[in-house]
Amino acid sequence: MAQIEIRLPKMGESVTEATITNWLKEVGDTVEMDEPLVEVATDKVDNELPSEAAGVLVQKLFEKDQVAQVGDVIAIISTDGDAAPVAPKADNAAVAAVAETVAVAQAVVSNGGVTLEKSSGNGKFISPLVRSIAQQENISMSEIDALSGTGMGGRVTKKDILSYIDTRGTAPAAVAQPPVSVAAPAASNGAAPAVVSGGNSFLSNIKEPVVVPMPGDEIIEMDRMRKLIAEHMVMSKHVSPHVTSFVEADVTNIVMWRNKMKKDFEKREGENLTFTPIFMEAIVKAIKDFPMINVSLSGNQIIKRKDINIGMATALPSGNLIVPVIKNADRLNLTGIAKSVNQLARAARDNKLKPEDIQGGTYTVTNVGTFGNVMGTPIINQPQVAILALGAIRKLPAVIETPEGDFIGIRHKMFLSHSYDHRVVDGSLGGMFVRRVADYLEQFDVNREL
Repeated sequence: MAQIEIRLPKMGESVTEATITNWLKEVGDTVEMDEPLVEVATDKVDNELPSEAAGVLVQKLFEKDQVAQVGDVIAIISTDGDAAPVAPKADNAAVAAVAETVAVAQAVVSNGGVTLEKSSGNGKFISPLVRSIAQQENISMSEIDALSGTGMGGRVTKKDILSYIDTRGTAPAAVAQPPVSVAAPAASNGAAPAVVSGGNSFLSNIKEPVVVPMPGDEIIEMDRMRKLIAEHMVMSKHVSPHVTSFVEADVTNIVMWRNKMKKDFEKREGENLTFTPIFMEAIVKAIKDFPMINVSLSGNQIIKRKDINIGMATALPSGNLIVPVIKNADRLNLTGIAKSVNQLARAARDNKLKPEDIQGGTYTVTNVGTFGNVMGTPIINQPQVAILALGAIRKLPAVIETPEGDFIGIRHKMFLSHSYDHRVVDGSLGGMFVRRVADYLEQFDVNREL
């Protein structure tokens, strides 16, 4: 009986796992080569995985909502049409870990610890590891019921139970607060007090506050993508010391040129000509001038990127954010960049981005001006070291210098906000780079032809 293992493929440069969101075939179903088999979701994109073989699906090794690692076998397909389902292959390390956990739980029970059922009073499953920890600490079922679990379906995880043990006895279980050894007096402006650990750096003791909803509050559960975005943003701020430089650019020539060219461009190319590709072009030129902006940091090694792949932060209809990437942007002319920008934006809105569309970025641009914002302080998209925010274009009175003298005129201006990782990008480099981008924008040729 010939059997083909279907593995979770590599789906991006930094993607190591994916969540099974929906099986498109059930055990016993016939599957054709390249026919969609399963839907998976990563922290960046949702995608259908095609079958790598034709045959019958005889086993699913992961259920819906379970997380698989890249390279894991997620299904088995038999090329013999009448093949029977096979028994799952057990991973020796996983079996040993489960056996150890069960042994610990049994030892606790035999030693006279409290007895806990597999399900709490509110019907939530309690894992053997959580039960063994609870039994060792004599934590009752009622205490577990009162905990707000962070696991799937509100399950209490190992992290939840250990956090509760740290705070047990100092606060009720339902409203457990982080331990505080010494609190500085509250500031007069209402800022939260700083936590002092009593000698060593207090940062390691900082924990998220537990927020108790008040009457009438609405509780909205984060969706999967929002949770992953939140984790990525916190990680980036923790990893990189952020510094932001601001420059104001006069983009009057660009506004005038676009107004003149956009109808002809749409008629000729069938695409809208927005400001974004014009800004992208200037950014690519500046990266060529300052290639140390186009780097990543791995430990003590600086990786200088050969390719210039520009990510563009794109808001989704759901309110979440995704960053499709324009590959080799330095090899594209303005028309090519414009087409790439429009195609990726459409794919993002229609949830049709492919894994390769969101990987390999070396520098990111976000347009906060789309929402009417004058400027922003963007968070670096790891593992990159810099990101540029484009502010809203506004008409402003400005001093215009001419050989005949200075005068006041109406100009189109915008702010550029450049956040960078101060571990590898100093203020001089970060500041000169964004200034160079502004120079290219201000020097735009109003007589340019497409």
